[in-house]
Amino acid sequence: MNDISFRPTLRDQMGHRYSPGSRNEGVDMTYCCGVLVRDGLVLIADTRTNAGLDNISTFRKLHIFEEPGRHVIGLAAAGNLSVTQSVVSMLNEGVDDAETGERHQLREARTMFQAAQLVGRAIRQVHHMNGMVMEQSSSINFEVSFLLGGQISGGPMRLYMIYTAGNFIECTQDTPFLQIGEHKYGKPVLDRAVTYEMEIADALKTSLISMDSTMRSNLGVGLPIDVLVVCPDKLQAELKYRIEPGEPYFHDLRERWSAALRAAHSSIPRPPYLKDVRTYVPAKPTEEA
Repeated sequence: MNDISFRPTLRDQMGHRYSPGSRNEGVDMTYCCGVLVRDGLVLIADTRTNAGLDNISTFRKLHIFEEPGRHVIGLAAAGNLSVTQSVVSMLNEGVDDAETGERHQLREARTMFQAAQLVGRAIRQVHHMNGMVMEQSSSINFEVSFLLGGQISGGPMRLYMIYTAGNFIECTQDTPFLQIGEHKYGKPVLDRAVTYEMEIADALKTSLISMDSTMRSNLGVGLPIDVLVVCPDKLQAELKYRIEPGEPYFHDLRERWSAALRAAHSSIPRPPYLKDVRTYVPAKPTEEA
């Protein structure tokens, strides 16, 4: 039995969870978020790769496949960096089809559903080539996940989340966002604010607030942040942008969101359950004789 599933979960000095032996293998503690609304698609991803507190690097996690007039596809990756990079390279160079012997590139997909199938097949092929060796080592985790979103000519805009096994789910109007990586800190913001009818600019703003919430709570996620915005039927990116440290708008957004939370907290009445509890006043020290 593969004992990699039974590793104990520990915490380092900063409180971040890790598994023994997994901290020196390019473990990707990223956060990626995709929001699909009526006005278009937003994909954002941080760029921090954390292999321990003394080994933090910057790598692009949001990859864009674009041929204006035919397709625009964004692929955000989280998990083991060596695996995600191998999957992206395979999608560029071609994924082998065991039945026909042909190779298929992501840019050749005729529908977004076929594109999601191809990403899943690439993950399984990388696992077939390297998975057994990786899983036999107690220091390497194969876990990966992807967000795939965009539009191909003749089809609708779609957003998928693809798992380690190559299976996937699709974003719906009822829950118009998907997340991978360190998603728990940024999810409450999306749950409360995102609706399918919201404007694309508000979807981007909410996504960035979600990213800020994650960065506040997890040092494994950090700047720069890559952003992709796609509008329906334009078949090219509306926005491809990298938010660098010190970028004025994102800094202002972080400050305003923190101030808004403090103001909301102050404006909410105190719980009525502690009516007889008074503010603690420490006793004055007595003078020694």
